[in-house]
Amino acid sequence: MIVVEDLHKHFGGFHAVDGASLEIAKSSITGLIGPNGAGKTTLFNVIAGVLPPTSGRVLMDGEDITGLPPHQLFHKGLLRTFQIAHEFATMTCRENLMMVPGDQLGENLWNTWFGRKRIADQERALRAKADEVLEFLTISHIADLKAGEISGGQKKLLELGRTMMVDAKIVFLDEVGAGVNRTLLYTIADAIKRLNEDRGYTFVVIEHDMEFIGRLCDPVICMAEGKKLAEGTLSEIKANEQVIEAYLGTGLKNKDKLEPV
Repeated sequence: MIVVEDLHKHFGGFHAVDGASLEIAKSSITGLIGPNGAGKTTLFNVIAGVLPPTSGRVLMDGEDITGLPPHQLFHKGLLRTFQIAHEFATMTCRENLMMVPGDQLGENLWNTWFGRKRIADQERALRAKADEVLEFLTISHIADLKAGEISGGQKKLLELGRTMMVDAKIVFLDEVGAGVNRTLLYTIADAIKRLNEDRGYTFVVIEHDMEFIGRLCDPVICMAEGKKLAEGTLSEIKANEQVIEAYLGTGLKNKDKLEPV
């Protein structure tokens, strides 16, 4: 679904992404790991149109999407979440979901005067969809709470719910487990797995929790110094001496230390 070809992103003399090339298979859950500073989030930002690349190409289903802005990629079904959730704090969780779909009738001034019934019908449909999403994610009980009042893990679930309000094809999740308690992390993992198996979502997941990666991801790609270092199953990655060197700066004798990274 996604092909990245010799991608570079430079910030002055710093090469955050330095010749990364990789492929993301359709309907996969691909894990993206690597030590801090490896270029993982910058790679996400370039693919998702948040940052323009210095050079290289990104293809989605064979189409060159290099440098397209996020709103255009949104309409193509490419979405991303952030390490720190970006909720509308003073709106309810249900309202956060209802505002996701673009080109809503109520956004047109003419319709607010002469199309009120159509607007009301659309809002009822959006409300029903939002309630369906909240139920799928097992967070119906927070539907009427202000999004700024819920826990960090619930905010991550709400962000995942936003991707369900549109026809997402591929979702990039940036450290979905950061700051989330273990119980909610399992809930998030279950939701990702069901979206992948039941609805055909493709996911790419940046995560430092190896247990979480092991539950969900195959293949796993390891980045270091702005490029792909290795790819394989988690077991293969953990046994790769180059990967261990990148994480620990040591040899295979300390490979078990990779487990909690």
